[in-house]
Amino acid sequence: MRLNRFGLVFAFGLLLMLALLKTNGDAQPNSFTEVVKGVWFREGDLSQGHCNNTVIEMKDGLVVIDANFPSGARALIADIKKVSSKPVKYVFDTHHHGDHMYGNPIWTKIGAVTFAYQGVDDELKRYEPKIWQATDRPDVKELHLSAPEPPKQTFTKSPFIIEDDTRRIEFSFFGWAHTRGDGFAYLPKEKILCTGDAAVNGPYNYIGDGNIGNWPNVIAQAQKLDILFVFPGHGPRGGVEILRGQKLFFEELRNAVKAEIKNGKKLEQIVQFEGKTPKGTTITLPDNVRKWVGGDFPGQVATTYRELSQNKPAGDLPH
Repeated sequence: MRLNRFGLVFAFGLLLMLALLKTNGDAQPNSFTEVVKGVWFREGDLSQGHCNNTVIEMKDGLVVIDANFPSGARALIADIKKVSSKPVKYVFDTHHHGDHMYGNPIWTKIGAVTFAYQGVDDELKRYEPKIWQATDRPDVKELHLSAPEPPKQTFTKSPFIIEDDTRRIEFSFFGWAHTRGDGFAYLPKEKILCTGDAAVNGPYNYIGDGNIGNWPNVIAQAQKLDILFVFPGHGPRGGVEILRGQKLFFEELRNAVKAEIKNGKKLEQIVQFEGKTPKGTTITLPDNVRKWVGGDFPGQVATTYRELSQNKPAGDLPH
């Protein structure tokens, strides 16, 4: 039993909106905050499907982390104009999902160069343009394009570095977690890590394109950095506790499902379905990772079961 990929992406979008109603009190959608001098964090509005964004000031221009959906890109541009007259020179796509890079044409139109790890372009070739053409978002349709605009530049050697005499940004790929192209942006002087959806702060994990077994390893690589602030792909910004919780969530999820498989349980014995849709599960996780457990948890259990039982990353299985 499985949903097709379009159904999963649509369902995840609905879950993000529902999760908005359950986020803790520090969530401030649409807030645009200067966290350290010249570095702003914008918390995305989940009711609009928007991701989080970071704006980094360099000597002669600005660097933006994630293109967002087109409407999210326009909202961010409006906020940028309130704090800086410098042009946006670069936009980094942390991965290929629409809420992080469908806004690319908005940025390139104003002269920015979009770029990403090569795996992002590879994922676009794997999944697009079908998802783009299936979307019913008005902000996507009004662009009148037949496919998403890929990043204008890609890199394969990690880290890829942008720096001047005022700031250094390191863009890295640590492995396959949320997608095959997950990119991180790290500011060593400010000790800020921007994670994309490899690390989120709350029940916002979509794992259909992921590698659940390798996900904790990717987070472990990020944890080797000297970090004070973590800017996640979704949910409020925070510190290293976001990385610890995200890593532990996937370890606990995988261990719990693995134990049931070892006990001879079939998928239908641990996940309750309505048609092909997972609606409930017998699996529970410890309180210290409950923040990452949301409405899609039965689906996450089912996907983890398939990854373990078929010995292939979830993203390599039909979805």
